[in-house]
Amino acid sequence: MEQTDKKIPLDWDALEVGETFEKFEYVLTQEMIDGYREGVMDPEASFPTISHKVDVRQYNAKYTDDGSVNARCAFHCYNPPVAGKKLTVTAWIADKYLRRGKNYIVTEAVSVDEDGRLIDRVITHELKQPSEVGKKWGG
Repeated sequence: MEQTDKKIPLDWDALEVGETFEKFEYVLTQEMIDGYREGVMDPEASFPTISHKVDVRQYNAKYTDDGSVNARCAFHCYNPPVAGKKLTVTAWIADKYLRRGKNYIVTEAVSVDEDGRLIDRVITHELKQPSEVGKKWGG
C-alpha cells in the first residue's frame, strides 16, 4: 500500500531548536471573528487568531508523533486583527527540554497582517508523551 502521508516521525533527540517551519497564510474572515466571539461569549473579543491553533499548525503538518498535552501556553496580543486581511504566521521550535523524564517541545509563532502589523505571539509548551498524563494518579 502506498503511503500518502508525507509527515516525518518525530525524533525528539534529533529535533533542532531554531527549526523554522514554512509560513502559513490565511485571510481572516468576519465569519471567523463572529464564530470566535460566539464561542467565548464576548461580542467584542478582539483576538480570534488564538482559536485557530496556528501556533502548532506547521509543526503538525511536518511531524507525526504520539500526540501531545498542552503543558503551558502564553498569548501576547499586540494589534487586533482586521477582517479581510491576510495573516502570515511564522513558527519555529523555540526550545525543547526534559523534565522529570518527560520530553517537552516549545513552539513559538508570530502572526503579522498584510500591512506588517504585529498581531500576536504564541508560545506553546507541549508534553510529547501523552501516555504519561495521569500516571501519578494511578491512571
